[in-house]
Amino acid sequence: MKLGKLATLATAISLSFAATAENSNAPDASQLVGQVYGGVNYTYFKADDERYNFINVPASSLDAGDGFGGQIGYRFSELNELRIEFSDLKIDTHQDGYGEENGSSVAIDVLHFPSKQNLYLVGGFKDINMNKGEVSANAGMGYRHYFSTRLATYVEGKMHYQLEEEFVDFTTSIGLIYFFGENKAKGPKLAQTSAVAKPNTQAKAKASSASVVKDSDGDGIVDGKDQCANTPRTHMVDNQGCTVFSKKTQSMRLDVKFANNSAEINADYLTQIRNAASFMKKYPDVDLTIEGHSSAVGSAGYNKTLSLKRAQAVVDALVNDFGIDEDRLNAVGYGEERLLHTGTSEQAHAENRRIMATLTAKEKVPVNKY
Repeated sequence: MKLGKLATLATAISLSFAATAENSNAPDASQLVGQVYGGVNYTYFKADDERYNFINVPASSLDAGDGFGGQIGYRFSELNELRIEFSDLKIDTHQDGYGEENGSSVAIDVLHFPSKQNLYLVGGFKDINMNKGEVSANAGMGYRHYFSTRLATYVEGKMHYQLEEEFVDFTTSIGLIYFFGENKAKGPKLAQTSAVAKPNTQAKAKASSASVVKDSDGDGIVDGKDQCANTPRTHMVDNQGCTVFSKKTQSMRLDVKFANNSAEINADYLTQIRNAASFMKKYPDVDLTIEGHSSAVGSAGYNKTLSLKRAQAVVDALVNDFGIDEDRLNAVGYGEERLLHTGTSEQAHAENRRIMATLTAKEKVPVNKY
């Protein structure tokens, strides 16, 4: 008998849902996650035939009733909601002179939306208070129709199995709910205007979708926002998909020694000069001043002229032998003004007979991810 009632109720609900048109205002399920809603409802209650009221005789058995209530719910995932519901009930009796009996119910349910849309399954526990408080396990189905992304109505049918005395009651509810909070996702779905899209329309839609999410160079910035195509995958990039650089200082030192009273370059120093030329070719913005020096032997005026000849000899080698533009070079003679060693030994004099130059450049170096 009880199973027959349940089957009849489930069949009726299923048929009514199947006849309902698709709800074009239904929001995407991702919009509802994290949303709280509140609502009101009307509930029709059908009591088990074996229930009795407070005088405890069969003639006074509880029959059916109805009432209004309220609810609050929370969508904690795209598939599931948690809901607390309260209803104030008036239950009819079969006993003359007793009329209606007051009752109430409080339910805690989980609503499961298998397709993330309007149809849902519901299950939980309900405390039905008529003669006394009775805890029932309940299960059923429902359908929600959206007027907008926030406002919806619903119909719902549930069976309630009273755990202590094994009564089986049934309820049917209709209600109105409103979602609070900020809608974060895509908004309401657009109604489908054609059963079959034209092939070229489908192709354009796919191409448009691909362009939104495609990241051709794999740098983490989609093509629609990437202003630097084909960025190496190892490079750190900015919000426009362009490589992030750091500045690194590159430098080298040129130090050429000369024989006494001579401005002729010893062949042992040509490698140094060649390296300086390569540095200047790699960094075309670098200019170079070559400082010529002498020892303290001889007159100061003669030593200054000799030191300038030594600096100019290196400039000529860079220009004539290694192809450096003369406009990027400058020769200066300091004579004995900047001695490295003030001693009078031959070793001190040899250290002072020199040219000196330092080449420095700022280089942009890509910052790597790892």
